[in-house]
Amino acid sequence: MPRSPLGRGAVRSERVLAVERVLNVVHREADRFAITVRGHLIEVDQPVQDGGGDLAATPTELFVASLASCVAYYARRYLARHELPEEGLAVRAGYTIVPRPARVGEISIEIELPAGVPPDRHAALLAVASHCTVHNSLESPPTVKIEVAVEP
Repeated sequence: MPRSPLGRGAVRSERVLAVERVLNVVHREADRFAITVRGHLIEVDQPVQDGGGDLAATPTELFVASLASCVAYYARRYLARHELPEEGLAVRAGYTIVPRPARVGEISIEIELPAGVPPDRHAALLAVASHCTVHNSLESPPTVKIEVAVEP
């Protein structure tokens, strides 16, 4: 990874100094990979019918799960900030895969609010949750650069 002229991990964004974060993906066997993020381990695999061992979620499932869990996080923070009930908060995500190029074509998110959240708070909660970091990243996609590492 190239070094930033701003110092270790620093990248200048449009308005603020952003911190670069790194995760690592290592091949385990067949279609299974281990991802390490800040000391946490996540595995990915493929379903048996696609040649994998079905020992973990697929990368695409984690992609959709990232969006759903980010929406859930923002919704919970809204509820906490407004001293509203949090027990029972749930988020359901559905998605479709489309071909050529293979990708997620549509994602639908449904937020199940806890009992006791007044209807007049729904729109504000939805406005907050729909501006989570992952959703913002999909709406204003990051530049993605893929290259082969060169040995020193």
